[in-house]
Amino acid sequence: MTAEPHALELEDLVMHFGPVRAVDGVSLTIPRGRVTALVGESGSGKSTVGRCVVRLVEPTAGVVRIAGTDVTHLPRRQLRRHRSRVSIVFQDPAGSLDPRMLVGDIVAEPLRLSRTRMSRRDRDARVAAELGRVGLRAEVARRYPHELSGGQRQRVSIARALISEPMLLIADEPTSALDVSVQASVLNLLADLQRDIGFACLFITHDLSAVEYLADDIAVMYLGQLVETGSREQIFTRPAHPYTQALLSAAPVADPVRQRERQQVLLGDDLPSALDPPSGCRFRTRCPLAFDRCATEVPAQIGYGDGMAACHLVRPDGTRPDVRAADTSEVLS
Repeated sequence: MTAEPHALELEDLVMHFGPVRAVDGVSLTIPRGRVTALVGESGSGKSTVGRCVVRLVEPTAGVVRIAGTDVTHLPRRQLRRHRSRVSIVFQDPAGSLDPRMLVGDIVAEPLRLSRTRMSRRDRDARVAAELGRVGLRAEVARRYPHELSGGQRQRVSIARALISEPMLLIADEPTSALDVSVQASVLNLLADLQRDIGFACLFITHDLSAVEYLADDIAVMYLGQLVETGSREQIFTRPAHPYTQALLSAAPVADPVRQRERQQVLLGDDLPSALDPPSGCRFRTRCPLAFDRCATEVPAQIGYGDGMAACHLVRPDGTRPDVRAADTSEVLS
């Protein structure tokens, strides 16, 4: 019996904007029905990956497969079918919803673009059902986006993304533009919908508390490249790459005692420019464990636990660097 193809496969994805190397050789797989969080600092290339998947930008090189089909360079006519299988929720709902359109027309837009034949009554019923699924009353369909709160607008965005019943949802920082008071409710909604519907999800974020709550797997991105991937449990309990360790050390935890006891890793300098990334390991200019080899040789992706890490200090036998070590003679633990 042949296994079903994965929801998403990226193979050596490259996206350069002129001299800016925003994405530089990203390979990633998301199985059907699973949530993979793509994390990293602003400027790491996370959102560009999501935009390549939905073909909002044309990749410079590499392959994007949706359900086993190469969609990297599909012509416009075939691209319409692709877009019914993958949807995106953007960071800012105010900017992604047309202020001149009624909410009902916004939510129904994917049906119109896919040329689904449906009577006005059936379409309105479908919109009302979708609004109900995201926790909004049917009457919201007759309102304009500016009449809604930020949280309500993001629920409209989610309804629009899911009305075509996609196999894959790209959620690009879906809560970062919302008030803290409503972020949790939107995350809870996404978690409930994913569990009930079973779509795969590429969850792009810098919020590690959201990642811990929502993701099955995690991919860590730095300056256009993946530096570590693995299950949520592995990444949070035994991170291998120094950059992942630094990110986790800086993320606040709810327990005040644990927060006081944590040893935060301070990284040197700001994120280097994608116009001229460092030679060798791109993280070396900020890594407290960098040594000569890091400047001359790009680290290979080493299998580690249930994932991989791209660091010269990671070993397949389970040893890994520890950025809290006092010197490099103590880095393997």
